[in-house]
Amino acid sequence: MLAEMPLHELRRARGLSQQTLASALHIQQPAVAKLEKRTDMYVSTLRNHIRAMGGELEVIARFPDGEVRIENFSETGGAVAAVGEPEPVNYGAADIKVRKR
Repeated sequence: MLAEMPLHELRRARGLSQQTLASALHIQQPAVAKLEKRTDMYVSTLRNHIRAMGGELEVIARFPDGEVRIENFSETGGAVAAVGEPEPVNYGAADIKVRKR
């Protein structure tokens, strides 16, 4: 899989239709099409979209002296499971991990 691609290409690479993803997200197919065209959205919306495709979203800030994984976007009650997977576990604890380059 490529390291960078738009959401609609990622969905296709995962072998999912807009309808299948819509069902997992409990939304209508046109809403998936609209979401895939957005250039700005809530982190929770993107997290749920990625989780429905079977992935996990990480937010990483890159600085000249290293990287910091931002984890204060903790799970909220609206998380969704991937297609065919059990409901996700909510963790909630904020944790920052620094990785040196």
